[in-house]
This record gives sequence, C-alpha cells and structure tokens, in this order.
Amino acid sequence: MHRQLQEWMSWVRPIAWEATTTLLKYYQSQDDLQIRDKGGEEGLVTAADVASNTIILQGLSHYFGQDRFAFLSEETEDDLVRIDREWVWIIDPLDGTSDFVKRTGEFAVHIGLVYQHRPVLAVVALPTTAKLYTAIQGQGASVIDRSGESHSLQVSSQTQLSAMGAIASRSHRSPRLDFILDQLPKAQSLAVGSIGGKFVAIAEGRADYYVSVSGQSAPKDWDYCAPELILQEAGGKVTRFDRTVLTYNNPDVSQWGDIIASNGHCHDRLCELSSRAAAQFDLVHG
Repeated sequence: MHRQLQEWMSWVRPIAWEATTTLLKYYQSQDDLQIRDKGGEEGLVTAADVASNTIILQGLSHYFGQDRFAFLSEETEDDLVRIDREWVWIIDPLDGTSDFVKRTGEFAVHIGLVYQHRPVLAVVALPTTAKLYTAIQGQGASVIDRSGESHSLQVSSQTQLSAMGAIASRSHRSPRLDFILDQLPKAQSLAVGSIGGKFVAIAEGRADYYVSVSGQSAPKDWDYCAPELILQEAGGKVTRFDRTVLTYNNPDVSQWGDIIASNGHCHDRLCELSSRAAAQFDLVHG
C-alpha cells in the first residue's frame, strides 16, 4: 500500500498547490468575497471556499473517480454514500474562513485520505507562507516549498510540562476551555487561527500542545483528518482526554469530546490534568 500511497501523493500535491494559488488570488484582491453566514455554529463561507472546493473535488475525481472512493467536504452536501466505502477523501477547502475574511493570514487547505476510518495520506497547505505539509502513514511527515525544497518534520523534544508552549484558537474560545488552559503548566501560549496551522506548529516544534473542547458544536472530520496525520507522523499524538483515538467517516462527522494534540512526550499527563480541570469546571458550572 505504501508505494500506491506515494503515487497518489504525487497526484494530490499539485491539486493542493492549485487550491492555494486560487485562495491567494481571492485573499489579495479587492473583489467581493460574497461572504455568507451558514447559520448556527457553522461559521462563514465565501466565494474563495467554493472556488477551492471545486478545484480540489474536480482534481481528485479526475485521478480517483467515484467507484472506489467517496468524498466528504465541508462545502459539499453529505450524501452518505461514503459510509459504505473504505476509501474516503476528507476535505476542508478553506480552514479558518473567519481568519481569511479578517486578513490575519492564518488559514489553510486540508486534504486527507481515510482508509477504514483512519487517515493514511494527508496534505495541509498554508497559502500565505507557501508551504505544503504532507504525510503518509508510517512514512513520516515533510514540508515542501514552492521551489520543491523539502525537509522532514519532527516535534520538539521538550519533555517538561512547565517549559512547554501551548497553542490555542484565536477566535473559538469558551469559559470552559480557558479554565482548562489556565490549569495546565506552560511556559508560553500562542494563538493561531486555523486548526491546520496549530497542528503544523506542533509538528514543526514551534508549540507543544493544543486543547479543544466541545460545546454546543464540535469540530468536524475535515478539521482534524489531515492535520492529525501530519502531527502523528512528525512524532506527535492526538486523542481525547480519555485517550481514545479519533475515527473518521462515521455517520456523524462531528468530533465530539475534549481533545488534546501534543508533541507526545507528556501526552498522558496532559490528558490527566485536562480531565481533572474539566471535571472541576463542570462541577461548578453544571
């Protein structure tokens, strides 16, 4: 399977680069983004999301067809055909739309391939830094720039909790999350917009852990699928507080529960401390 995945990666990388080019054109132009609120907790969608989605889906369909593979994207209606497929592409054509609209530069493209509910191939692109992060299960993770120069990714070697750097959402915050983060040892805290950006920061050793908690809504498969594999193959770890792993392509695409992504060195201890803090908050606030 590894050789096959390597060939598939060679097809996916150009698609990701094309999507990033398109997003940058929208980002740098003064044209109307046609911003629309999807309602509830679903956030915003723009013309850039739709354009990137079209590029990715058309590219993947060209190479892979729809007989063996299914597709799950944030910006396409879920027809549940995917449930009966072992191979499913999970796509976020623009992760961090609110940051895209605010022009913070912190947005990403996620393209992940799931086999039997777990990611086996992943690409996370950061358009404003012109970097493509890639991973294949069991083969490590790499970052490549527009010139084609690449190098492998490795999480930090930091093993002391008090010296670790936390990374958190810039906009998706809650009193429960802030309480948990306040209880965790850290040397510094960094705020970054997109989930893809957070995970690659840990994969590159620029941060050491990230915490996410569910509320009335939760992140979706397309938020975590590709970033998780990048981080995992760089030596990190992603689980819920109870140490269960994430699975994908389930009927409900929401990733409910409280989740930690880390450099892996103190993951169990972070889970323990986070669980304790969450229980304290829930006891007081019900």
